Amino acid sequence: MATFLCRAALLMLWAGALPGQTKERYPVDWKKVGPETLARFTELLRIDTSNPPGNETRAATWLKQVLEREGIPCKLLALEPDRANLVARLKGNGSRRPLLVMGHTDVVGAQKEKWSFDPFTPTRKDGFIYARGAVDDKDNATAGLMLMILLKRMNVKLDRDVIFLAEAGEEGTTKVGIDFLVEQHWSEIEAEYALAEGGSTVARGGKVRYVGISATEKIPRPVHLVARGHAGHGSRPTPDNAVLRLASAVAKVGTWQSPMRLNDITRAYFERLATISTPEEAYRYNHIGDPSAAPAIEKYFAQHELSHDAILRTTIVPTVIKAGFRTNVIPSEAEATLDVRALPDENLDRFYAELRRVIGDSQVEVVPSAQRGRPATRPSRLDTEMFRALEHAQRRMFPGAITLPSMSSGATDMAQLRAKGVEAYGFGPVVDEHDGHGAHGDDERVAETSIPRLLEFLWYAVLEVAATQ
Repeated sequence: MATFLCRAALLMLWAGALPGQTKERYPVDWKKVGPETLARFTELLRIDTSNPPGNETRAATWLKQVLEREGIPCKLLALEPDRANLVARLKGNGSRRPLLVMGHTDVVGAQKEKWSFDPFTPTRKDGFIYARGAVDDKDNATAGLMLMILLKRMNVKLDRDVIFLAEAGEEGTTKVGIDFLVEQHWSEIEAEYALAEGGSTVARGGKVRYVGISATEKIPRPVHLVARGHAGHGSRPTPDNAVLRLASAVAKVGTWQSPMRLNDITRAYFERLATISTPEEAYRYNHIGDPSAAPAIEKYFAQHELSHDAILRTTIVPTVIKAGFRTNVIPSEAEATLDVRALPDENLDRFYAELRRVIGDSQVEVVPSAQRGRPATRPSRLDTEMFRALEHAQRRMFPGAITLPSMSSGATDMAQLRAKGVEAYGFGPVVDEHDGHGAHGDDERVAETSIPRLLEFLWYAVLEVAATQ
């Protein structure tokens, strides 16, 4: 009954009346702002902040110069000199708690030989901008930058402080970024709400279908498999070859799936998605929780809708294998790394025990990573002023579409914020649902029109919750 009532409440929130006519007290000439936004975006993309090593201070210094030319106070905060975070703040009257808008300036590395263009020379072609960081996450960083500039230029009266954070280290080295800020500079970024990466605005055939707003996320918990056997000469096969033990263990893990489990966010996601889908699609989305239909639906997702397959369960993907050092030497040890993405409420001790049972080999050790990971937290609420403002911005900009609360299969620095009690929501630019040039991929790209629209979406949402009424 409790679950039913929660689901009903979520759907009632979605079906709520549209807001009244938005007062254009701060009208923006988007045709004029668009080119400036794209110019800032491409400038930021040119700064190589591949992590490792990061060198985010280069980007933070550039952002600081741009903001200070606009009269916006900001500061650099760094655990390591080359890896600075930038914090800028526009003061409100203090009647409401601050709003934090953030984007990370580091990007994952790129194999230049696999790209069609230099990943750090933004290239425009056929309406797209190709560059590393185009959708992860210099798009959000640019939107945050331009938001602050517009709020300052238009002298928007604020009930709450608006804070812009351009953070370092999101791509795997959070100790220099969000962890450092939460632990040593929390007063600089403390907020009631936060907006960051993690969501996506999804189009089909050029028309936006839905705006996905992430309200929770899976938690990365890497696991190492260590297989042991006797070393020996490569010319004399041994029955306990560590490489063969490891290969067998990885194969077993690769064919095993942890149980499917929906939560309130993913359940609401599928229910809402069904309302804008074809009858065949809607059947799958409405029956994923039906034990008799679920196996066939899960199989379909695994073959055709990988993003949906990923949010059904704690997933395991082998990503790294290390073994041996010479062709003619049988190694005594072999190791594999599993990228485990856990559901927020996963009982990890029970999960590890089940993993050992599936492998069924006492000579293969299951070793959870000692590296501190992002915390598991409760989902952000869907009944807040901020979530409603995001829904209103969607209806204004993309009538006919819907807002989908979602769970990100990836990890973001919103986890650390949610652990501190911040209601945090992820949003993102317009992307085609079948575009294969996304985050961390070769030829990462974004449509030129998406970046100004991302700023516009952010502007309307922030104005609703922060501007003095």
